[in-house]
Amino acid sequence: MTIKRITLFAVLLATAFHFSFANAGEGAFGWIYTLDLQPKGKLEFEQRLQLNKQQAAGSYNAWYSRSELEYGVTNDFQVAGYLNAYYVNANQNYTNPEACGDSQTCTGGQPVPGSHDPAAPYRKSGVEGGSLEAIYRITNPVTSPVGIGLYLEPTIGKNKNEIEARLLLQSNFIDDRLVVAGNVVVANEQLKFVGNGNVPESMLDFLVGASYRFAPKWSGGVEARFHNDYSSYNLQNQVQKATFVGPNLHYAEKNWWVTGAWRYQLKGNTCMGDGTAECSNARVWDSHSVNEFIVKVGFPLN
Repeated sequence: MTIKRITLFAVLLATAFHFSFANAGEGAFGWIYTLDLQPKGKLEFEQRLQLNKQQAAGSYNAWYSRSELEYGVTNDFQVAGYLNAYYVNANQNYTNPEACGDSQTCTGGQPVPGSHDPAAPYRKSGVEGGSLEAIYRITNPVTSPVGIGLYLEPTIGKNKNEIEARLLLQSNFIDDRLVVAGNVVVANEQLKFVGNGNVPESMLDFLVGASYRFAPKWSGGVEARFHNDYSSYNLQNQVQKATFVGPNLHYAEKNWWVTGAWRYQLKGNTCMGDGTAECSNARVWDSHSVNEFIVKVGFPLN
C-alpha cells in the first residue's frame, strides 16, 4: 500500500458514503476536538489525511489516514469508530551523534525499528488498526459560558496500542461566530515495532485554539500544541518538550464541510533523560516533524 493508494482509498471511501444528506456538523479545527456533537440518531462520516514532513536532514514523510463514523447516541453522547492506515518514507533524517554514531546523518526515529540499518532508507505502509471513541458533553457551549466534555479513545494496532483521554473545553462568543477551544490530552502508549519487545510511552498535551467565522461559509483561526512526551507509562520520565503552532481554515456547505490546518514546530524545544538522541537543531523528532498538515472532510449519512 503506497501513499497514492492510501489517498485514493480515502477519497473513494468518502465518495462511497456520500449519500442521503442532512445538515452537516462542523469540525472547524485541525487537531482540537470541540463539543459540536452529532444529534441523537444522526450518523456522520469523516475522513482525515495527515502529513508529517521534514526532520533534521534528508527526507521524512509520514502519512496517516483515519476513516471515521460518528453516531449520536443522545444529544450529549457520541460514539465513533476509526479505521487507521499509514505510509512512512524516511531516509537520512537524523543528525544527532547519539543516534547516528560516527555518521553525519542516519535513518531513525519512529516508526523506524531499532533493528533497521541506519544507513539505508526505510519505507513501510499498511492498515494500522482501529480505534473506538466516546465523547460525553457535560455542558453545552451554546447555552453555557463554558462547554465541558470528556473524551476516551482506545486504539489497537500492529505498530502500537494506545488509550487516550481528553478534557474538552469550549466557549462561544459573538453569536457563536468566535469559537475558543482547548483540549487536555493524556495518553498511555505501547509501541510494538521499535526493536526488542514492547516499549511503554505516555504523553501530556495541551491544545488551544480559536476559530472565527468571517463569512457565511468560511472560518479561520489558529491553534497550538504544547507537547510533553515520557518514556514510561503514567507521565513518568519526561523525554521531550515541544511547541507547535499554525493556522486553520474551514469551509462548510449545508451538506458537507472541509477543514485544512498546518502546524509548525517552533525552535527551542528540548529532549532530556533517555530521549536526547531524538533532538537536534533545537527541535524534537521521534515521530514529529517540522511541518504537520491535516485535511478533514465530513458529511452526514442520514
